[in-house]
Amino acid sequence: MLALLAAFVVVCLLFLSKPCARDMRLFLATLFQQFALSLLGFLAGLRLLGGVAAASAASETMPLMPSFKRKRAAATVENVEEATAAATEPSVLDLPELAIDCILERLPPAELRSMGAVCRSMRERCRGDHLWKRHMSEKWGRVLGRAARDEWRAHLASASESGGASSVSAGGSKRRRWLAALSCVCPVVSWMRPRPDSGKSSGPALDDSIMSWYLSMESGKFWFPAQVYNREHGHVGFMMSCYDAELSYDYHTDSFRARYPPHGRRTVVLEDGVQWDRIRAPPVDTLAHDLHASDCLHELRPGDHIEIQWRRNKEFPYGWWYGAVGHLESCDGNEHFCRCHLSDTVLLEFNQYTPGSRWRQALVNRKDHREEGNEGDGFYGGIRKLRSKDDISKWRQLWPTDILE
Repeated sequence: MLALLAAFVVVCLLFLSKPCARDMRLFLATLFQQFALSLLGFLAGLRLLGGVAAASAASETMPLMPSFKRKRAAATVENVEEATAAATEPSVLDLPELAIDCILERLPPAELRSMGAVCRSMRERCRGDHLWKRHMSEKWGRVLGRAARDEWRAHLASASESGGASSVSAGGSKRRRWLAALSCVCPVVSWMRPRPDSGKSSGPALDDSIMSWYLSMESGKFWFPAQVYNREHGHVGFMMSCYDAELSYDYHTDSFRARYPPHGRRTVVLEDGVQWDRIRAPPVDTLAHDLHASDCLHELRPGDHIEIQWRRNKEFPYGWWYGAVGHLESCDGNEHFCRCHLSDTVLLEFNQYTPGSRWRQALVNRKDHREEGNEGDGFYGGIRKLRSKDDISKWRQLWPTDILE
């Protein structure tokens, strides 16, 4: 009877392996799976009853030797003593809630993650956003802005949409489990092997916790938008500028890899080894190809520090270039008699270039400033005034050792 039922199940499984309509295969697979599981339960019950009866008979006919009984009793006493000693040992979980939180707050990220692997209760504690918020701010806060947070949310949404593949993989695992159980009754079934998954392992699931974001940043799997000073290893054509890029962290070198968007005839440009001091979070939300709305033109005076958008031609993205407001030719530079701030024209100076260079100065209209320029000299876009001493000091640290032509 058992051989007949097993043969029937094997024939059904072989039938399912033939190509047929997908819906019919799913229906038949579900039907035969339920039948096989019911049969397994029945047969397992019979085996369990037979095993219990055999064990009872063996215990009646073959009593244990007295010496073995003594050894087993001694081992049992030792196990009880060890369990009692282990139960009396102090545990971190026995501490008050406030004490545990104080300990976890002082752990570095690596040790905090290791502590989360101790038990389920500690894992939930160590994933708390209040613990990882400080670590996130201390390590990544200076390079992450609003655009990076938006990109992270989009990354999570994309990962959740592709979660269907994991459910398919789970279905394959379930099928392998009941095939393995069936092979215990009918060894012929063990010859059937499910096809290996064509995709790669999905790895740990992402969530919207700060810990997940931190670990994704540190692993280098998450590319985030930021800006890079003096792109392409300080190429002379980009000195004293800051351009948008996508970056990923390299844990081994403690640096970043930058990916600049294509422009003109150039494809995507990659740059390795970008150091921390060359990266900043975007100070404004303006995209690289959009004109920034200038809101500081009416207050610009000689001596103010500014950043201005500039691009080579219409196909290029804007970069932010450092400059300063200078005196007009009609002004002698005397601050007591200067009236440059009353003029509709603003003179911008880029003193990193030699006097007489076509990149040394630029004029913009204070009242009606839009993109100005031409294909020869490039196009000047929006202007933002630098109000922070740290921003000004950063540009001075990047000042070239030689005057640019």
